Amino acid sequence: MNSKTALAKLKALGNEKVRARNTKNGAGENQYGVQLGDIRKLAKEIKTDHELGLALWETENIDARLLAILLIRPKQLTSREVDRMVRAATFPQLADWLNAYVVKSHPDKEALRETWMQATDPMAARAGWNLTAERVVRSPDDLDLPALLKRIESELGTAPPEAQWTMNSCLAQIGIHFPEHRKRALTIGERLGIYRDYPVSKGCTSPFAPIWINEMVSRQG
Repeated sequence: MNSKTALAKLKALGNEKVRARNTKNGAGENQYGVQLGDIRKLAKEIKTDHELGLALWETENIDARLLAILLIRPKQLTSREVDRMVRAATFPQLADWLNAYVVKSHPDKEALRETWMQATDPMAARAGWNLTAERVVRSPDDLDLPALLKRIESELGTAPPEAQWTMNSCLAQIGIHFPEHRKRALTIGERLGIYRDYPVSKGCTSPFAPIWINEMVSRQG
């Protein structure tokens, strides 16, 4: 399959309600509004195709880029290419897929994380804090958690919304997984109040850190 055929298939799957929702959530006009499930089905049909994925990414179409993420082989990307993609993914859903399916599988993700943790670009910072939250859960041995909490306390309240989301996630993960730091994490979350009034669907956990931490800890028990 070539990019022209893939774009035609995506266009045929477009849904006006999805398009409107995407627009509300920050997507631009270059989109068809394809359901994520339909993008997954199309990716399964095509299978991994790195070159097609790269071509679709360059179209800048939201749906094409979501499809591209599922087709690309992360290990065939250079660190510079990953960095460029991360900074270009300004739609949150696209950024989250890119981080989940490409960035986290890249062999240089730790070096990228360290770079992104110092970045002023909000999407790079979002990716850096996302990887740091993962490190907190999976491999925290050489992380300075008190220093992370100090930085979160200082920066979370004024961080760009894109980075604020994953920085808050890092705060919650520290509180959930490290009892010795839980009180401080709860205090920071309560004092800053980030996402305190965030609307959540029935059965979902609030992203407000104190609620999130306490809910996950209660499940551990």
